[in-house]
Amino acid sequence: MPAANLPSATPITPDMLTVPRKPVDGLRPSLIGLSREQLAGALAAIDVPEKTIKMRVGQIWQWLYNKGAQDFEAMTNIAKDVRARLAESYSIDRPEIVTKQVSADGTRKYLLRIAGGHEVETVYIPESDRGTLCISSQVGCTLTCSFCHTGTQKLVRNLTAGEIVAQIMVARDDLGDWGHKVEGKRLVSNVVLMGMGEPLYNFNNVRDAMHIAMDHEGIALSRRRITLSTSGVVPEIYKTGDEIGCLLAVSFHATTDDVRDGLVPINKRWNIEKLLEALRAYPRLSNSERITFEYVMLKDVNDSDADARRLVKLIAGIPAKINLIPFNPWPGAPYERSSWERIEAFAEIVNRAGYASPVRTPRGEDIMAACGQLKSATERARKSAAQIAADVAAG
Repeated sequence: MPAANLPSATPITPDMLTVPRKPVDGLRPSLIGLSREQLAGALAAIDVPEKTIKMRVGQIWQWLYNKGAQDFEAMTNIAKDVRARLAESYSIDRPEIVTKQVSADGTRKYLLRIAGGHEVETVYIPESDRGTLCISSQVGCTLTCSFCHTGTQKLVRNLTAGEIVAQIMVARDDLGDWGHKVEGKRLVSNVVLMGMGEPLYNFNNVRDAMHIAMDHEGIALSRRRITLSTSGVVPEIYKTGDEIGCLLAVSFHATTDDVRDGLVPINKRWNIEKLLEALRAYPRLSNSERITFEYVMLKDVNDSDADARRLVKLIAGIPAKINLIPFNPWPGAPYERSSWERIEAFAEIVNRAGYASPVRTPRGEDIMAACGQLKSATERARKSAAQIAADVAAG
């Protein structure tokens, strides 16, 4: 359920706690990522008096997600004995920053180590009117999109809700971005689920993390400042509209099923027709809440004038913009970037049809932080172009 003030009628019992009550392998379970109801269960489990739990939940929530506290001792309006019990039983530690790289254009890429020693990448992109944080939802990816570097890394596991929301917290720590109530003053003003993984294959954890991100007493991001990108997990698109309500982006990349089957193999399960049907049903579609069609420009693959004309015909009637993405190369990639002349010609056809078609300026290429380049350092084994092509052909 969406994050909200804990109802007074909610029974508080230890079995509401969904994290281990005792340390596992010497690690204390984290409070980050728990809903308000689960946080209440965590407090009940350490014998916080029931009559004070609702108040304590609100206090801890604000310390974590509005003020960015990194230590229980910072929570000065909570009694010392409660702080001591919290510190003994639970953690509010962030993922470890293994490396931080800063691009010549100001883009920051964080390599974060999470439980189990796995690593994920998070990217902060500063712009004149916003600061966008690109976060990951999985370690690796299960989709094997052939143009995407992350897709050459096998799926290791889903991230928890806490590990997803903690990426926002790490970036705000690093940028000194806590305490701002006005969205326009925040350095992290927008979040996009466009990092490692397919968010809709980790739907519950993504939903729960975004409820925390949107909670007005915490991180307080508007749902319209959160964009979820999917390759086309059709059943979960319907659920996203109902249960999250954020903006939607779709990794489209082709205008025929034959081509999209090779680029985005999930198309073999839910083809273009089924995908567009789900998109047309997405709630609140309007000129102010458009679907973004992401379209990577691959030389001699999907960049012809005929492709552009098919694209605008396919999406006719959907409030949309087409985000043209120059292909970001990586070692062993089997594709080349379309020429700027070809990209501009494609964009002109789309523009004439009445759709905005901005060409995404590649950001952070010098630190492998651009779209489609993310891949955790522990999983860097490279595939050759021939291996990737063979995987795609095998389906």
